[in-house]
Amino acid sequence: MNANGKPSASAPAAGNFRDFGMDTITLAGPLEARLAAMRAAGFEQVMLSARDLVGHPQGVDAAVQAVRDSGLRVTGFQVLRDFEGLSGHLHAYKVDVAKSMLEMCHAVGAKVLLACSSTSSHASDSVADMARDLRKLAMLAVPMGIRVAFEALSWGRSVNEFTQAWEIVERADAPNLGLGLDAFHLLAMKTPLDALDLVDPDKIFLVQLADFMWQEIRSVEERISTARHFRVFPGEGVHNEALADMVTRLSQMGYRGDYSFEVFNDDYQQMPLPTVAARARRSADWLTEGVLRRSVPLPGSMQLKALR
Repeated sequence: MNANGKPSASAPAAGNFRDFGMDTITLAGPLEARLAAMRAAGFEQVMLSARDLVGHPQGVDAAVQAVRDSGLRVTGFQVLRDFEGLSGHLHAYKVDVAKSMLEMCHAVGAKVLLACSSTSSHASDSVADMARDLRKLAMLAVPMGIRVAFEALSWGRSVNEFTQAWEIVERADAPNLGLGLDAFHLLAMKTPLDALDLVDPDKIFLVQLADFMWQEIRSVEERISTARHFRVFPGEGVHNEALADMVTRLSQMGYRGDYSFEVFNDDYQQMPLPTVAARARRSADWLTEGVLRRSVPLPGSMQLKALR
């Protein structure tokens, strides 16, 4: 077994549908209805947001109970923002926020807290400072048995590539601190996938998947807007070949952790829950059956048949 709790790299690299889950942000409506739609589509895990708990009309305890009643395993909990590189009262404030996030993460049984790279102009760009702070965050998570996945936002102030995030994770050298990889940010930054070879697969704690509908993103503003409003499921966008390559590479490297569909899409927010969950299911089927169980399809032949 590796650090992800899955078979080691010597195990077959076939896809497993149970490794794929949905993010609650993709669906509209009450938490209970979103969880039920995921379950009805066959998913066994869910990526939760802090807003799912604090925004529940009956409070955090009721939200936690709803998650438990759903029978879904919690992939992870998000998202701690702008934590690393601060000092003085700003650092103390963020430590308090982190403690609250960790408590909620623990309450829902999540084993991974996602922290994304800072966008704050008040944060230091020193790798040593950022590594120090992330090591501290990881230590706060140890008593709860939680791992911290550090993700590079493509509009992060100092860290906007996963290679930079990996440098900081390596420097921090904490057993429960690793990487969170978001396919959107890799695609948006056109990060060479060969760079994945530099990463220890046992230190990848979470992989989030999404695509978008245009080839080029021409500015940081467009990148942020696309990320927050126009993502689509893998197999629905125009980067199918790159996504297939990414997932295949991760599998061949020995990654046996979870994949979550993090799809921010305003249109999906206006569609019936079963319809959106069914689209996610088709995407998971494409990845498990069309990518991980077989050779990567030829470019142009990977569009989801059900969506043509």
